[in-house]
Amino acid sequence: MGSGAELSGDASGFSPRGFYDDLAADYHLMFPDWDASMSRQAAALDPLVRHRLGEGPWRVLDCSCGIGTQAIGLARAGHRVVGSDLSPRAAARAGTEAAARGVGLPTAAGDMRRLPFATSVFDAVVCADNSLPHLLSAPDVTAALDSMRRVLRDGGLLVLTLRDYDEIRRTRPVSTPPQVSHTPDGQAITFQLWQWHEDGERYDLEHFQLIPAGDDWTVRRRRTTYWALSRPQLTDLLTEAGFADVVWHAAESTGYYQPVVTCQVRRASR
Repeated sequence: MGSGAELSGDASGFSPRGFYDDLAADYHLMFPDWDASMSRQAAALDPLVRHRLGEGPWRVLDCSCGIGTQAIGLARAGHRVVGSDLSPRAAARAGTEAAARGVGLPTAAGDMRRLPFATSVFDAVVCADNSLPHLLSAPDVTAALDSMRRVLRDGGLLVLTLRDYDEIRRTRPVSTPPQVSHTPDGQAITFQLWQWHEDGERYDLEHFQLIPAGDDWTVRRRRTTYWALSRPQLTDLLTEAGFADVVWHAAESTGYYQPVVTCQVRRASR
């Protein structure tokens, strides 16, 4: 999960910025080995970028960079990456973590619906980790896609990743399996509880982390809301926003842990 959307006043009352500001210091605990996850995710996303655009390296914006999971990996792969995120705390940590690994990663705080960058300055925009579905309405998703298209050059590439919501909407799970990571004080456990709205498309997520504290646990609970966007819904919104050649890539074919969508800005007619 990244943190690309501010939803002040939404029906849930849960602020994504507050969620990710609070999570920023603990985000890495969702991974058994965060550095290994960075490398695996870059190894899956980098070939998709180069397949559509050529060898590069390219100017890449990660517009929901979180603490840098995808951005740092793509920068290590040789791309010139900029990270932005709704959460100032997450974006600041991304820059710090990149520097600690010898990677240059300029970062900024910014809402993906109003990206704080000039027009046509990036070759690719990445929005990964199920970030776009924090936007709970078609107008908000359209605003974000319009903003991403604006900062892309003619023919530029958009890379989105999100959960397999076609399957999820069919099964409507109420929880996720626990994930375990190791800390100097012992094992930390992360899991989620989901409460579905009556519309069958949106759900409130409670994110729990159990952090070892001596012989006891510190329990951290955070809440946010998602829109379980189906493939036809998102494909239509991408097309309406001016993207072409929309391709869905299954996790089995890319090695990425979520389905990936790639598409390009329609080239201006000559």
